[in-house]
Amino acid sequence: GPEMPLFSVPKEVAVGTAMLGVAFATGMLAGKRYPSLVFGTSKSSKSIIGKSSPLWQYILDHSLREHPILKKLRLLTADHPWGKMMVSCDQAQLMANLVKLIKAKKVIEIGVFTGYNTLNMALVLPDNGRVIACDINEDYVKIGKPLWKEAGVEHKIDLRIKPAIQTLDELLASGEAETFDFAFIDADKESCNEYYEKCLRLIKKGGIIAIDNVLWSGRVLKPRKDDLATQSIHHLNEKLLRDARVNISMLPMGDGVTLAFKL
Repeated sequence: GPEMPLFSVPKEVAVGTAMLGVAFATGMLAGKRYPSLVFGTSKSSKSIIGKSSPLWQYILDHSLREHPILKKLRLLTADHPWGKMMVSCDQAQLMANLVKLIKAKKVIEIGVFTGYNTLNMALVLPDNGRVIACDINEDYVKIGKPLWKEAGVEHKIDLRIKPAIQTLDELLASGEAETFDFAFIDADKESCNEYYEKCLRLIKKGGIIAIDNVLWSGRVLKPRKDDLATQSIHHLNEKLLRDARVNISMLPMGDGVTLAFKL
């Protein structure tokens, strides 16, 4: 998709505003290896409100906040070849606010990339809180790890470098079902239903599962038969509408995010 233009926000924010929320947009790195890294995750569609809209700029100008070390990591990530694989900044901020709102202590993150969102959530967790951060590529994580330490939250982050399904199965096998408060799913889209089902078992009643890319740049409107990623997302969207185990809200922010509240 087309690269995201920078917004007319203060320069230090604009340089890589598209780069916020690293882990949210790079979860396909968490599950299985694919021949093409781009894999449709580039956020060509950032918001229902056009990216060049004065209203979008107004939203950023009047809501975006960022910890200085988060900013440092965002700018480092902006220089990365895959740096454009980010969610919108407003979505990243909302996720951290939700984690804080429900007083989460245990969080699952599927897809880490350089660890921007891992840091984002770790910053709002209590000192005894934990993020189980799932990814299969440690090279990207090395960019963010020193900043986790600099921010004083390294002890809150439990990085698991292996396929995410394996980590989720290990958590279930070790008796951690219904002990997590929040999960963010943004991994290979063909496995999104499997991630959802396992996270639903791990999350407490009243906990939240956030699923990213549910609009998939609009491709969900007419999923092609040969497009397994879009088919998988569309089927999960249809399933979630009727899933009596959760209440849901589908939000048209970023590339679309569904919040599933476990009943």
